Formats: sequence, C-alpha cells, structure tokens
Amino acid sequence: MAIGDSITYHNGKPEETKNRITKGYMDRVVEKLPYIHFANHGHGGWTARSIADNINNLGLERADFYSVFLGTNDWWTGLPIGTMSDYEQATGNQTVYGAYRTIINKIRSLNNDAVIILITPMQRTDFVDVNNSSSIIYGSYKAKDGRFLSDYADAIKAIAKAENFKLVDLYYKSGITPKNAVKYRRLRDPKTGEYKNYTYPDYINIPFNPATDDYPYPVDAMDMTYDGLHPSDKGHALIAKMLVKIMEKY
Repeated sequence: MAIGDSITYHNGKPEETKNRITKGYMDRVVEKLPYIHFANHGHGGWTARSIADNINNLGLERADFYSVFLGTNDWWTGLPIGTMSDYEQATGNQTVYGAYRTIINKIRSLNNDAVIILITPMQRTDFVDVNNSSSIIYGSYKAKDGRFLSDYADAIKAIAKAENFKLVDLYYKSGITPKNAVKYRRLRDPKTGEYKNYTYPDYINIPFNPATDDYPYPVDAMDMTYDGLHPSDKGHALIAKMLVKIMEKY
C-alpha cells in the first residue's frame, strides 16, 4: 500500500508525464519481487496534512507493507514541522509530526503487524512543470519560509527512528542531488538571446520566461528527474532498488 504525492501517483500513468517515464517505482518493485502486489494511493500535490485530513476517505485497506512517501510538498507549502511531542501526543494535523501520527494510527488500525516504511523526500533542483511551464518552483538548495527540505527529511527520519520503522532515506542516501537531478537547463543567454545549456548551479539566476521560452528540460536533459523534481526512469529505478532491499527480507 503506497501512500504518497505525485511521485507515487505517476506510477502507471506515463501519459501524465508526457511519456517521460515508462514505469514508476512500484511497478519496478513488483518486477523484482513478483509475489508482492501493490495499491497506489498517490495524490498529486498533497502534503502529509492533506493525507491525514482525508485519511478515512482514501479507501486504504489492510496490507502487509505500507510505504509513506511525502515531504516535498510540505516543504513548498510551508507546513510547520512541529516537534516530536506533536507526534507523541497526537496534537492534530497542523504539523508534519502531528499529521504523521494520524497516518500511522490509521495504518495500525488496519494491520498492527504491518511493516511500515517511511521514505524521505529526495533532493530537487528547479522544477518546471512539463505540462505547464509557468508552474515553477526553485530547488532544495534554497530555504522556503526559513526551512530547508532537509529539515522535513530529518523529521521523517526522527519518526522512523523513534518507532523503529524501516527507512528509505532518499534525501541523504540515494545520491540524488540538485546537481544530477538534470544534466542541464536550456535557457537563453541573457547577453546574446541564444539558447545555451547551463549546468547546476550556473542556471540558478538565469531568467526563464514561460510565455516566450522553450521548455528548459529537453528529453536529453533528463537525469535523475525529468523536470527537476519528479523522478525519471533512472530515479524510479533507484527508489525501487532501495525499497526492494528492505522488502526482499520478508
């Protein structure tokens, strides 16, 4: 039972990525471990709070494994992280810690013996939506509302440690960074107006105008992601490999 945001949601829906991916991480896990079947509970743009607020309407069912892969939208929307005591005391869904408590309580009510795997958000560079290039978000190299994406990853790690859950630590252990999220960003040279391929971090302050400029990540620019944020086939394969390492032991 895979709970998550758009990265999870895209599994099985390559057309929504303009066919920039062929297979998501869940399809890749079951290829390696064919005795496992999955249900996709990915919701594009959702945060831990959105999941927690809707936890009883998502149709979650009993499963042997639950993976929870959130955090990147929490960072961007500025969901307060809170503290471990919000988790321990179930203070509600207004913080990351509190929302995770709600999610974990629901999982335990469905199957108290389930293996729970928490997945930290992966590092990202500047996101430009392949379906709408005016939708732009800068990368994890910069703070948003005074918080770095790593702070959200740290909170998820702290919950996994306190509960002795399994952890797939994409933020620190996957090797995905703003540098290899994409090979380059194709932008107009501010001096000449000609298109040029800029690598990280050189492209950070070069302007991009969605109304007049070409999409900055041609297919050839894809590396660990296809748009600066969402994993490419290469990225999904890496996530699957880390999940398989845990799940094959069962």
